[in-house]
Amino acid sequence: MLKPGKPANHRFHSHGTLYRLKYHHNGTTVTFGWRPADLKPSVKPTSTTNIKMTDTAGVKVNAATIAEPFSLAVRQYIEQDMGGVGPKLVGLLAHGDPAAKKYAEWTGKACARDGIRYELREVPKDELLEALEKANNDPDVHGILVYYPCFGAFPSFFGGTMDDFLRDSISIKKDVEGLCQFYRGNLYRNIRYVDDEKTQKCVLPCTPLAIVKILEHLGIYDKTKPAGDHLAGVNITVINRSDIVGRPLAAMLANDGADVYSADIDSLYLFRRGKLIPSEETQETACKKSRVIITGVPVKSYKLPLEWVSENTVIINVASFKNVDEAELLKIKGVQYVPLVGKVTVAMLERNLLRLYENFHWKPKKVWQ
Repeated sequence: MLKPGKPANHRFHSHGTLYRLKYHHNGTTVTFGWRPADLKPSVKPTSTTNIKMTDTAGVKVNAATIAEPFSLAVRQYIEQDMGGVGPKLVGLLAHGDPAAKKYAEWTGKACARDGIRYELREVPKDELLEALEKANNDPDVHGILVYYPCFGAFPSFFGGTMDDFLRDSISIKKDVEGLCQFYRGNLYRNIRYVDDEKTQKCVLPCTPLAIVKILEHLGIYDKTKPAGDHLAGVNITVINRSDIVGRPLAAMLANDGADVYSADIDSLYLFRRGKLIPSEETQETACKKSRVIITGVPVKSYKLPLEWVSENTVIINVASFKNVDEAELLKIKGVQYVPLVGKVTVAMLERNLLRLYENFHWKPKKVWQ
């Protein structure tokens, strides 16, 4: 049985922070690796860009160029520090949803390219929980990914929906998407670490984390401000309040200082750090005052009204359908439009897997003191 290889230098790996590999790619500086919690890195992790607001028509942003440096860092880390044999990720697919199948396909290709062992297990719905428990109890499995939705709104005997029950059934040691109750609760309370000693960072949901990285790349985050205030003064509208994307995304952006308008089919709330406030704004007024609009409406017929979009707005589409009229949107001055986030999401999935492996599955000797 293949086991992940031993890193070349243990000193850099026992519980710490990503810092090790540093290089430049398409204007982005990426630093990746592990450092012990009591050692200070010579270079702090950054993700910056020279992209600025423009006086010309809108531009389309290719998310693949944002994902590549993160994927490359994962690849180099596994090759140089793990002997070329990465952790094992198991995907569980129990339905024929086209978007989920596409995500599974992207995941498999990315993992094969980057040195992660990936196995997709397609199972009937009535055997899904059993398959999940089998993966939970397998010491050779380091991460579990369930492709939702599985049961939709079908209720669980234990309360909530069956999909809720599945999310909460994944071990925190293997929850690569950070969607179980433990990680969700920590996110909503702005608790960033698993342990009291603050040596093990929590896993964050992949798609919301991907959007954060995209916003960092586009220069929306102001890294000159203190941590927790990088988005201070920025208004963001998220048109989606699902448990997988919209809700955790709003919390993450609010934790970084933004005022986040969370829009659903029949309500609008304002998220501020630790607070959920009913808003007197409408979706239209919220969008018009927002520097960033994120759409995730899973309906083919929905299109964001372009009269709601101000100049120099960032528009990110996370739905499987295009939520905007792309050609007309790009006529608006200074708009930056990200039509797809899937490749960045997969890159964040890989990083989450390495974090889980470091936190829970690999226990090297502490040769550093």
